Amino acid sequence: MKYSLFSFPAATLAIGLLAGNPASAQVVTSASQIQSGAYDVEPGHTQVSFEVLHFGFTNYLGVFSNVSGTLNLDPKNPSASKLSVTIPVDSVQTTSAKLNDELKGDQWFDAAKFPNATFESTSVRLNGKNDAVVTGNLTLHGVTKPETLKVHFIGAGVNALDKKYTAGFEATGVIKRSDFGVKMYVPYVSDDVHLRIAGAFERQD
Repeated sequence: MKYSLFSFPAATLAIGLLAGNPASAQVVTSASQIQSGAYDVEPGHTQVSFEVLHFGFTNYLGVFSNVSGTLNLDPKNPSASKLSVTIPVDSVQTTSAKLNDELKGDQWFDAAKFPNATFESTSVRLNGKNDAVVTGNLTLHGVTKPETLKVHFIGAGVNALDKKYTAGFEATGVIKRSDFGVKMYVPYVSDDVHLRIAGAFERQD
């Protein structure tokens, strides 16, 4: 599994940059202070993880990567904000190479026939200072259903490495995979799928 994480030299450089220029380290943690505008998903630091109960023994996790999409953000009028995300299904990774291949196959996600999962927001409702409830249409395995995500704002500011203004969020939700026609081994592998999304977005100038 490949992740875009800091190498040691890069991390050392970042520490040096922050020490030499404290202003570059400034991050706002109040959602009302985020810069408005059009954002693109930053795929290197965006992950969609999922968790299922496996035969009643373990909570088993996997992850999707290479996410793309856009966010039109208006902190003064949050309900006008829009989110659109595309997830390539064949990016799925677990700790088992055999399972990775099975999940891509036609008994599970059928990545050859349905290569992408998408989420398109239909409403955004504030639920506190840094929290929102985002409802939208999730398309998975060729089926579209309304789903809801709880979204928490983490922070925003200029990335010290690439100098791009970046906003970060965490989203959680629960879906039933059988609603989308992914029924293999239900109920031995749980129908409920818990989602946790680490979303990084870069503002487009």
